[in-house]
Amino acid sequence: MTALTVVLVLVVAAAGLLRWRRPAWYWLAFGVTLAALRVLVRYRSVMDACGLTVPPARWRLALARAANRPIPEPRPPHIRRLRPTRTGLVLRLKLRPGQDAFDIAAASDRLRHSFSMFGVTSREVRSGAVEVRMTGYDVLKRVQMPAETETRPMRVPVALREDGAVHYRDYRAIPHALTLGSTESGKSVYQRNLVAGLAPMDVALVGIDCKQGVELFPLARRFSALADSPDTAAALLDALVARMADVYRLIRTQQRITVDVPDAEIAADIWDLPEELRPTPIVVLVDEVAELALYATKEEERRRDRIITALVRLAQLGRAAGIYLEICGQRFGSELGKGITMLRAQLTGRTAHRLNDETSANMAFGDIAPDAVLAAIQIPADMRGLAIAGDSSGGWHRIRAPHTSLRQAVNLCNRYADRTPDLAELTPFRPAVTGPATALAPSAKASPATA
Repeated sequence: MTALTVVLVLVVAAAGLLRWRRPAWYWLAFGVTLAALRVLVRYRSVMDACGLTVPPARWRLALARAANRPIPEPRPPHIRRLRPTRTGLVLRLKLRPGQDAFDIAAASDRLRHSFSMFGVTSREVRSGAVEVRMTGYDVLKRVQMPAETETRPMRVPVALREDGAVHYRDYRAIPHALTLGSTESGKSVYQRNLVAGLAPMDVALVGIDCKQGVELFPLARRFSALADSPDTAAALLDALVARMADVYRLIRTQQRITVDVPDAEIAADIWDLPEELRPTPIVVLVDEVAELALYATKEEERRRDRIITALVRLAQLGRAAGIYLEICGQRFGSELGKGITMLRAQLTGRTAHRLNDETSANMAFGDIAPDAVLAAIQIPADMRGLAIAGDSSGGWHRIRAPHTSLRQAVNLCNRYADRTPDLAELTPFRPAVTGPATALAPSAKASPATA
């Protein structure tokens, strides 16, 4: 009996230590089993208390009366599947007649408390089926990206979502995006993760960094073009607009539409072209958009109008030509001048790190998800890297990117420097790089936490 007591004490102590120091290990070792039992045992009573049950069918009531049996209890949604994950549990529920997916979403916070989980989110899979994702611990406190992610061309895993899923930056689904964040909010780390994820891919990277290049020029070996001043940025954007026109002419010459050509073979963008003719896609990273929009003289105002016009044209027409925009900044408001709101309307993806003012949060989410505005300005200062991500569909969620140091990003760019395409239109803006690129580093996704 004494030996059994000692073993139990050691197991409890180990579980407590793991829960404190390594919550992910605790979850996989102990938490997932306890949580699954808790959900299954409490399910019916919790659903009834949360108002997620429906009265029994009339035929069941009639049958119970005819047989002189007790009245059947209200019925909760049927559990189709309970699946454990590395961060929590996934419930697949079949809704009863009269229930709606919004009912489950509205009760998420009550379900979180009732099942003693850290977080609960839900989404409608199809008509009558809802997926409820429960997280067993704070996955954003110590970010650990999965060892394997679903990567495909122009789709980059950049962060972890609050429900434990991976947040992807998919340029073919969301071609242009706006990323905002005040100083020391983690915006630069998010940008490094993007570059690190794009570095191994067949894509040209173009950077505009008006802070004299301190953010992007260390990564220069993987960039086909870089600009470190508004004057150079204006010329670079003009070159991109000219390339866009050339790509459209190439697509037009390859269409050759006749009645004999199947719909699937009609080219409407670069991805419909044969691989040997397909132009290299380009991702344009603008590090501080406000520096491109500010002016003090008439000459600078003309340059500013030229830059904003080029950005708007690329945002409106660049997707089919394989040109994608990643606009970053600390401040983004209508006071930056004409054309800014027109540019924002074309930026489907929105990511906001900690912001100092509500106006910038409104510019990020006010037109697509008003309830995300308050979440963006409530991010604590000690949670660097935490952000709100949304898109034009109105949905949003909290994400946090794993910490990637500048050294790690530089080493990855050096490792894949041979993949940097040399584009004729961008040759004048190719950064001059000296010295051998011999440094190797661990993967940018290996660091477990965001500082």
